[in-house]
Amino acid sequence: MSRTNGTATLEPTRTAPIAPTAASSTEEPRLFQRVREQMDRAAEAVGLAPEVRKILAAPACEIAVNFPVRMDDGRIEMFSGYRVQHNNVLGPFKGGIRYHQDVSIDEVRALAAWMTIKCALVDIPFGGGKGGVQVDPATLSRREVERMTRRFVYALGANIGPGYDVPAPDVNTDSRTMAWVVDTYAATLPPQERYRALAVVTGKPVSAGGSVGREKATGQGVVDLIEMWAADKNCKLRDLTCTVQGFGKVGAWAARILKDKGAKLLAVQDVTGAIRAPGADGLDADALAEHVKKTGGVAGFTGAKAIPLGEFFGVQADVFIPAALENQVTGRTTRQLNVRLVAEGANGPTTPEGDAVLRERGIDVLPDVLCNAGGVVVSYFEWLQNRGGAAWNAAEVDQRLRDILERAYARVKGMVAEKSLDWRTAAYAVALRRIEQVYAERGIFP
Repeated sequence: MSRTNGTATLEPTRTAPIAPTAASSTEEPRLFQRVREQMDRAAEAVGLAPEVRKILAAPACEIAVNFPVRMDDGRIEMFSGYRVQHNNVLGPFKGGIRYHQDVSIDEVRALAAWMTIKCALVDIPFGGGKGGVQVDPATLSRREVERMTRRFVYALGANIGPGYDVPAPDVNTDSRTMAWVVDTYAATLPPQERYRALAVVTGKPVSAGGSVGREKATGQGVVDLIEMWAADKNCKLRDLTCTVQGFGKVGAWAARILKDKGAKLLAVQDVTGAIRAPGADGLDADALAEHVKKTGGVAGFTGAKAIPLGEFFGVQADVFIPAALENQVTGRTTRQLNVRLVAEGANGPTTPEGDAVLRERGIDVLPDVLCNAGGVVVSYFEWLQNRGGAAWNAAEVDQRLRDILERAYARVKGMVAEKSLDWRTAAYAVALRRIEQVYAERGIFP
């Protein structure tokens, strides 16, 4: 489906094998191509049914909208937004909405496909979706961001809904953004149906129907999985040191939770610069989070010393947590790493070249589709609470999250042993088997 200025025309979605054809190999954008290659490796490893490979090779639906927004000075600006719905055989499409100047349809396709794999891996009843608007929100006022959000939701129309496609926060969006989405979506429904609007998104403020624990969920999941890895290595979190790239919602929460468990934060890097702990006690993650909240970045934090970017990647630590954007852990930066584990808090942070170097150097990897799945799991909890009129306490949310991640970790670990695969390929293989099982039981209409 494509849209222009809120009007829509239906277009058929072409499906093809996961492996690119000779004609498409030069045309296919890189990020989505990488996801297809990852799926193809896992599909080969487990002998995935050819029909399932064809279905997963392309999104089920793609929505592109161009919509006008009135700026504070009265002028009209046009914005481009996307919503890609990759697969929903397991349940409603699920995935965040990001605001970033580099948002593209290819990036959103890749992120939607990763969500399909992620939800199947942790065995929750969601499919994969993703959305975004091509904008630098730092150039807009709060009121302009609100008007843009509401106009984007209105343009998407019935393409989102509690039982069909459930967005969530992502890069440069937050609980307040989700509250605007709920309010706008509710206004499009008949009065007697507006009660169900609450479940149209997750990641809302707790006071507006959100779940306790959702804000920290992705970071909490990263820490839970590092702890499982540490147990396999016969060590405790309090014995570990770490470095973090990106100190937003994921990186900051992971660092703060690790601090509470006794781990030491040695260095952090974000778009504003890189910093290192001045002594053996590490950085104060809580104080750094407050600094970032006030200033917008880690640069200038008084409890640290500034270092060059190259020095950041070379800091010796046990764990490196990339929690920024895609394609940050490259072949070059991976050769500089001096760590035992890469725990991927971001989506797609490691390039294929980086992956090859990690394998060559024997550095363990907790892949993104497993390591950052805490966010979508607790989003599922919020969706359940909204639809059932319930409210869970923080301890219940944390324990349920831990239980789901432990089962997913065990499944991937078992696949690694069964097929002698690396952890990324094993994670995809577990997810693909789950999806294949549902298609085998349900069949394909007609």
